[in-house]
Amino acid sequence: MREITFTEAAREALSDAMAADPTIFVVGEGVGERGGNFNTTTGLYERYGPMRVCDTPICERGFIGLCTGAAMAGARPVVDFMFIDFILDGFGEMVNQIAKMQYMSSGRLSMPVILRGCVGIGGAAATHHSGNYYPVFAHLPGFRVALPATPYDAKGLFKTALEGDDPVLFLEHKSILNHRGPVPETPYAIPFGKAEVRREGDDVTVVALANMVSLTWRLCDELAGDGISVELIDPRTVAPLDMDTILESVHKTGRLLIVDEAFGPCGIGAEIAAQVQSLAFDDLDAPVSRLNGVHVPTPYSAPLEAACLPQPDTVSQAIRDLMEE
Repeated sequence: MREITFTEAAREALSDAMAADPTIFVVGEGVGERGGNFNTTTGLYERYGPMRVCDTPICERGFIGLCTGAAMAGARPVVDFMFIDFILDGFGEMVNQIAKMQYMSSGRLSMPVILRGCVGIGGAAATHHSGNYYPVFAHLPGFRVALPATPYDAKGLFKTALEGDDPVLFLEHKSILNHRGPVPETPYAIPFGKAEVRREGDDVTVVALANMVSLTWRLCDELAGDGISVELIDPRTVAPLDMDTILESVHKTGRLLIVDEAFGPCGIGAEIAAQVQSLAFDDLDAPVSRLNGVHVPTPYSAPLEAACLPQPDTVSQAIRDLMEE
């Protein structure tokens, strides 16, 4: 199977969908001839034209509102907002219109809006370009929230998003956009709400999100050499969240660590920990452990930025500490 980058895989899914469905169009800043800030739309402007790949002014609330109305009228808009920090300017439109419209119309109106863009810390991008915020959107009824961690998942989850009738936050961590991996040329879909067991193990379950998946994966052989068998789970989507796979793994290992770059308070790890404590307390041989990014605005300084993130040594130590409980 050929290997392509994460960005190429997601772009391929988008191009395939646009070729098959003329109601899909893309809006965003710099998505036209420029091809997007992260090459997310490279080549699509030339193939589909300015009516379907539309550059916008810096007016997130305006073009999110435009896409809300377009979706109500039967179109399938894709909002490319570059960084998740930028889309917060349209938060009211998203929460009070996009997320609620299907309920408010008693199902008469669908809302197939995809809100896609980058999350995550890295590259000394400072606090206005380093947000994660996916726990906020997972908290709100109405949104689907996808966090692909591999090129294969980027293409498959994006296809599912592009064919659904619900609003989707499709969030791509900027540190893995150039990661390469095997991706079929033919279209395929990955269902939302189905986690992937990236590596099977017997001693400790690690649930990792986004870029923390590959970071944790690279530690597993080292830990195995020291007699620690890690079962690594990638949720792939956090709304819906596949708790069944996590609970099944905890039943086997008796220990659970959640590794997430996003802030700890009120986060995805807190939700997973609460559900495991409630539904699988008797399976636990140790308290549920969480490892998150530091709860501070992201600094511009590269060394300080790195200090805010879970690093390989801190993840490895957290696993070792949990094994000693």
